[in-house]
Amino acid sequence: MELIDNFKHKGLRKKLVDTIRLKGITDEKVLAAIEKVPRHLFLDNVFLEFAAYEDKPFEIGAGQTISQPFTVAYQSYLLDVQKNEKVLEIGTGSGYQTCVLLELGAKVFSIERQKALYTKTKELLPKMGYKTQLFYGDGYKGLPNYAPYDKILVTAGAPYIPQDLISQLKIGGFMVIPVGEGKTQIMTTLFKKSETEIEKNELDTFRFVPLLEDKNWKNNA
Repeated sequence: MELIDNFKHKGLRKKLVDTIRLKGITDEKVLAAIEKVPRHLFLDNVFLEFAAYEDKPFEIGAGQTISQPFTVAYQSYLLDVQKNEKVLEIGTGSGYQTCVLLELGAKVFSIERQKALYTKTKELLPKMGYKTQLFYGDGYKGLPNYAPYDKILVTAGAPYIPQDLISQLKIGGFMVIPVGEGKTQIMTTLFKKSETEIEKNELDTFRFVPLLEDKNWKNNA
């Protein structure tokens, strides 16, 4: 399949960035990353080719969605990625957020629970020119073999903050995670001041697909 990103797509991305800026995201690094990533390439439905640049989520199969661009921008802004930082992403999904993190200069380690999405994204990203490390596994367990991480980003709604993820965050590290058991979650940030001291801050309300957990999962990554 030929991956086409033409002038119309790029023009629509500029308009999308203007929309996100009007909603309060003014971090120019994040906006530049959003403007660069061709979101339409993550959607199979050809009828959504131009709708991809509306500020809304779309279903991508396996009960998952590609997040609303504002949400991606908001989480990316909160994460405050610095060049070459090691970032663990929980919930690869379509790979859209992954690519935004890569455009921000992060070294991304991303884990996906849905095998079909993992396989599809692992094939797509290199074709788009993005190189990163993707893993099939249980997001609740993270990727301990590659820890510690400067930053951790969770892109699905978690009923609680997994202790395994906190332990994989370096001292001075930062996590962004939507927390809540109902239909909505509270965007939460976590700063690891020491091995025993965590600073938590609750922000705005969002709606995410749930972070799935398999208690029998054996994740050796």
